Amino acid sequence: MPAHGLRKRAIGVLRQRCPRCLKGRVFRGHLTMHDACPACGLVFEREPGYFVGAMYVSYAMAIPAYLLAVVLLRFLFRRLSDLAVLAAGLPIICLCAPLLFRYSRVIWMHVDRTIDPEEK
Repeated sequence: MPAHGLRKRAIGVLRQRCPRCLKGRVFRGHLTMHDACPACGLVFEREPGYFVGAMYVSYAMAIPAYLLAVVLLRFLFRRLSDLAVLAAGLPIICLCAPLLFRYSRVIWMHVDRTIDPEEK
């Protein structure tokens, strides 16, 4: 993939756009996806269970986010015990869950369509 194509794809992911046309919005609400791209008509869910792969992406994003939250909490609240810092990181990562949900699905679709662009 040429460098300019990679840049366009990264912008498409950040803006949560369709993996084919990079124009249509993937989500119509906070957690509600369009069934198909409003711009080009691409059906987002290729097959039943398609977004199971997005759970792996979500996990890969959540662990570093949680660790970052814990490191920041440790830096800000040095008197707290390790257990208290770890526990305080949990609500922070829970607040990030909707964002992780959205981006994990978009990233999954873009990676999948880059690896296997065949229309199903």
